[in-house]
Amino acid sequence: MLKIRKATFLLLLVTLFLSSCRKELDINDAGNLVPYTCDQDFSIPAITVNDIRLHSEAFGHPDSAMIVVLHGGPGSDYRSLLNCARFADYGYRVIFYDQGGAGLSQRLPKSHYSIQKILDELSGVIGHYKTHINQKVFLLGHSWGAILSAAYINQYPGNISGAVMAEPGGFNWSDIKEYVGKSRTIAFTNELLSDNTYIDQFLTGDEDEHQILDYKYVIRSAADGNKDNPIGNEGYLPFWRYGAMSNLALFELGETIKPDWTTNLNQFTTKVLFLYSQNNTAYGYNRATKVASPFTDVQFFEVRGAGHDLFSFQTGWNNCFPTMLNYFDSL
Repeated sequence: MLKIRKATFLLLLVTLFLSSCRKELDINDAGNLVPYTCDQDFSIPAITVNDIRLHSEAFGHPDSAMIVVLHGGPGSDYRSLLNCARFADYGYRVIFYDQGGAGLSQRLPKSHYSIQKILDELSGVIGHYKTHINQKVFLLGHSWGAILSAAYINQYPGNISGAVMAEPGGFNWSDIKEYVGKSRTIAFTNELLSDNTYIDQFLTGDEDEHQILDYKYVIRSAADGNKDNPIGNEGYLPFWRYGAMSNLALFELGETIKPDWTTNLNQFTTKVLFLYSQNNTAYGYNRATKVASPFTDVQFFEVRGAGHDLFSFQTGWNNCFPTMLNYFDSL
């Protein structure tokens, strides 16, 4: 028994010694809290647009009609939208990119952000992948990505050959704030609020500490998969990394300039396919018709059995893919 106790004691000493020799990890060092971005890890597929390195991939023949997939957030990434690569099997060139400051794309200072720079970034992505002047360009936007689609069409209505928009909050600041209030409310008794308050005691994060801010954004986003959330998702979304500063900067920008991206939408006479989900109680047909009203020609489609992230889970994807394919083929 004494030998066993001595052996246990020696094992404990060795363990403590090895633990004391291990280098302590710094939460500010790249890769410790969240994954690397593509400017930190050059094995991540990326393109450079306007001197910013963007995580990006493309599927399908380079000369085919392009479908540019625009993710939500602001500040999310395209991982949950990869089902859309299936369009490549039907003759389309499908483009994915994480918007600047989001996903695995290069992080940017708060001062970088403006609506024009975001639109210029999308123009740059299109320009990077476009191979000939007659190549059609379609936009497929989800949530914030659908808002970005409308903003782009509002400014460049002649540059786009068609668009699919899935549950954008609105195309002006008033509608966007209203939808965010209905779909993202955190009550004082909500567990998520307690989690955020708790974590803020240990991880505050300055504006340039993107790892800490992004890590906290992940915690705040956890409620999206909660069964009690009004947006009605089937579960939790797959993602690589969220961009907290992108989200914060764009919402603050919205409060400042109160954008209205409806002023020229009536010049876009091509039919728009507008999707809304069955299970998102903060949306529905009435909101869909209100948000889409500035367009002159809209086809509405309810995605049965789906919540807000209707491209990401199999039920919603299976129910909306044929309609989207028919829409693109018609153009």
